[in-house]
Amino acid sequence: MNKNKNKKSFVKKRWLVAIVVAILAVVGVFVPLPYYIELPGTTENVGEMVRVDKASLVEKGSLNLTTVSMMQATGLSLIYAAATDFTDVYSKEDMMGEQSDSDYMRMNAFYMESAQNAAIYEAFKLADKPFELDYQGVYVLDVLEKSTFKNVLHISDTVTGVNDKQFKSSEELMTYIKSLAIDVPISVQYVDEMGEKKSADGKTIKISDGKAGIGISLVDHTTVKSTPAVEIDAGAIGGPSAGMMFTLEIYSQLLTKDLTKDREIAGTGTIEMAGKIGRIGGIDKKVATANANGAEIFLAPDDEITAEMKKYDKNIKSNYQEAVAAAKKLKTKMKIVPVKTVQDAIDYLEKN
Repeated sequence: MNKNKNKKSFVKKRWLVAIVVAILAVVGVFVPLPYYIELPGTTENVGEMVRVDKASLVEKGSLNLTTVSMMQATGLSLIYAAATDFTDVYSKEDMMGEQSDSDYMRMNAFYMESAQNAAIYEAFKLADKPFELDYQGVYVLDVLEKSTFKNVLHISDTVTGVNDKQFKSSEELMTYIKSLAIDVPISVQYVDEMGEKKSADGKTIKISDGKAGIGISLVDHTTVKSTPAVEIDAGAIGGPSAGMMFTLEIYSQLLTKDLTKDREIAGTGTIEMAGKIGRIGGIDKKVATANANGAEIFLAPDDEITAEMKKYDKNIKSNYQEAVAAAKKLKTKMKIVPVKTVQDAIDYLEKN
């Protein structure tokens, strides 16, 4: 009798252990972890996103932006990342710093909007077409913990006035605030991410230069008014790295000039002052997705690596060098072309 009881007890324990192991396996494989995996994303035809009013250009090939994909890690996906090229793992802090998920999304949306405006501005300048810059206010990029507007103003809100006064530049706005005393009531007029006009009350604080401020990091919010008008619909894609490809597409449509010449052309890079192409992250993944989608040419930022940058990372490489290394690993015939400015990209595509 005891033997039977012991046997039954052993069987029950074995099943219990098996169930616990199975649960732990499921948890380890499928439950989200506080890490993110960056991997190749998509290759998207910007000709399908950009519309210049009354443009009649028909491209034989295509100009394509490239993206990276981010996914929250699980045990299974971490195993995949460890065994796969062109994947990197980041902690949430590496990805977002101290930003909340919502602020991170707002920032990416802000960067995309800024990239589109910069692209329109640069394309019209290169095409020698008329345009105007319309000052909308200042974008909120960050709000200090000590600011009385913390949790009131958010990243990508646009401050349009202070104490019901309007300004023509961020410099005018900040000069006015600095003229006020510290710790006095102040009202801020702004437009939130939903386009709602709002007003909030707080107090000035002492900022780093010893003068009054409201405790926000900011940048000018300008839009470009142009003839013809330009519309860009990038869907859910965020970030600034499509700036160069948007610029090339707008420029092509403005001048009815097919830069593609029946080729699939991909690339990446931000638009900075004077048409300079800026450095971006994850370029190896972008080379991989471009190659997988049949691109023949990849335009890569040939950014300058400064002594200051080397202090932080002695092995740092330019985006172009990173792209060449990725292409070599892929054993692709896709040509990697270094570009420092949008004009470099135009010159290459026109001459080759």
